[in-house]
Amino acid sequence: MTFPDLAGDLKALAPGLRGRLVANAPIAETTWFRVGGPAQVLFSPADEDDLACLLRALPRPIPVTAIGLGSNLIIRDGGVEGVVIRLGGRAFNAIDVMDDFRVIAGAAAPDQFVAKAAATAGVAGLAFLRGVPGAIGGALRMNAGAHGGEIKDVLIEAQGIDRSGLGRVFSNAEMGFSYRHSSVPEDVIFTRAAFQGRPGDPADIETEMERITHAREASQPIREKTGGSTFKNPPGRRAWELIDEAGCRGLMVGDAQVSTMHCNFLINRGSASAADLEQLGEEVRRRVLETSGIALEWEIRRIGQAMST
Repeated sequence: MTFPDLAGDLKALAPGLRGRLVANAPIAETTWFRVGGPAQVLFSPADEDDLACLLRALPRPIPVTAIGLGSNLIIRDGGVEGVVIRLGGRAFNAIDVMDDFRVIAGAAAPDQFVAKAAATAGVAGLAFLRGVPGAIGGALRMNAGAHGGEIKDVLIEAQGIDRSGLGRVFSNAEMGFSYRHSSVPEDVIFTRAAFQGRPGDPADIETEMERITHAREASQPIREKTGGSTFKNPPGRRAWELIDEAGCRGLMVGDAQVSTMHCNFLINRGSASAADLEQLGEEVRRRVLETSGIALEWEIRRIGQAMST
């Protein structure tokens, strides 16, 4: 799949851009599943001003998609039309711990790095991030959580830039958090966030993070090509139990498989396509609905277009 080259047009529209624009950029390897087609244009902004510059100049009909570390993402085989924005570098992955136990983190900072920085500084309350795959931007978007903690429990405010290139600031209340969801408009690209921790002993926090790490390694296929939890837990139930009860443990479509270790995880066994993974997920949803009457909701984000046949 190859898209028309937009990179030259975008450079002409925004000649002051300092970040990198790449046409038909392969992005499958940026995701944990290692599947999917190219981005029509991949933009890596130099900083927040550079990101705002592109968004202001970009014609409205051109779609914009932000991706992070790709831990909770299936990119479809036909690729992603428009501009795909991936934040990185010091401008977006810096982590600063303040004297009042606040932690300021860029949206591209890996969640586990934020947990580690807080622990080293004796800031308690953020250890749960050690068990959250991905980066802060995605954690904000989906109110990520693990091991008894969620983003909503610690967030002070989040900053971002909207589709018009305007800076936005959202308080915790304005994020509209619910289970694995925030109600911030989809066109906002988060750039940084402030979290409130509390005093803690670094050794105790490290011990808690080690416990989280060991628990993940013992119960989740984290060394496989996977994308984390596939479906949200329905009210009062656990998705993995419903999937198991529906007889889906180990189920395969092509080279995609429901993990036998934790059946709310899908695995690319090596040569699965995005279509294989999505078809497998839909088959799991069908069987769970048939056996339990419960419609599972995808937690993994799926973007792009299917391969033309």
